[in-house]
Amino acid sequence: MTILNFGSINVDLVYALERMPQPGETLSARSFQQFLGGKGVNQSVAIAASGGNVRHIGAVGPDGDWALGRVSALGVFTDHIARVETATGHAIIFVDTSAENMIVIHGGANQALSESQIDVALADAPSGAWVLLQNETNLTVEIVTKAKQAGFKVAYSPAPFDEARALAVIDQIDLMAVNQYEAEALRAARPDLSGTALLITHGAKGAEFISAEGRRHFQAAFPVQPVDTTGAGDTFLGAFLAHYCQTPDQLADALRYAAGAAALQVQKPGAAVAIPSKPEVEAFLAQQARAS
Repeated sequence: MTILNFGSINVDLVYALERMPQPGETLSARSFQQFLGGKGVNQSVAIAASGGNVRHIGAVGPDGDWALGRVSALGVFTDHIARVETATGHAIIFVDTSAENMIVIHGGANQALSESQIDVALADAPSGAWVLLQNETNLTVEIVTKAKQAGFKVAYSPAPFDEARALAVIDQIDLMAVNQYEAEALRAARPDLSGTALLITHGAKGAEFISAEGRRHFQAAFPVQPVDTTGAGDTFLGAFLAHYCQTPDQLADALRYAAGAAALQVQKPGAAVAIPSKPEVEAFLAQQARAS
């Protein structure tokens, strides 16, 4: 099963701090690292690492050679990534000693997707493919509308959260992936969310899948000591989709695999670079099964 991910590509500039700065305060970083990131590319890498077939549709700027090379090296199909004149997107990330993070994003080339780029990617996709998108790129409504008109199923992660954008397309979404706070905001704006499957992450507690018919399945998180939680939700979603899109009748297995992938990912610094391979996740899950 092929997944078309219309997603962001960022360069993550990560600063390790003792604690988060207060307004007007200047702090010295304990260290600095540069990683490949962006919610879109994190999810693409997680899909590929989990054995899924993913095509990333996005854009980088004139400064995008490093990012594009990293995306390709991590097993993601890159033929539909455009070169534009706008600078490649980037994120400034603060991570404190408790592994909590604060993130500021500059969209850059991620906001330069074109309708022709969408049309070409959809026309080139095999039948039965899924489309995945987030809120870090432009043309959200157009991507969803064109994907549904072409007969594809759509998974949507409306982050950074924008209630208006989410409500504008929710009736066309097959799977909405949100954290607990985003789910509460959606329910406050629209109490009846039936008809759309929900994947709700609850941080260190785990995740819950609610089918379009209202059936619930909860997956507890595996207890680990996190080093950096950046990209944990993206890892969970990508790993889940790699299995769910292929075998939707094996929901429990998809959720357990995703929980294992996220548990391993948070034990390393960085986002995309920290995403574990399928053999690593399977070994971790086998270890957990023996210990239970």
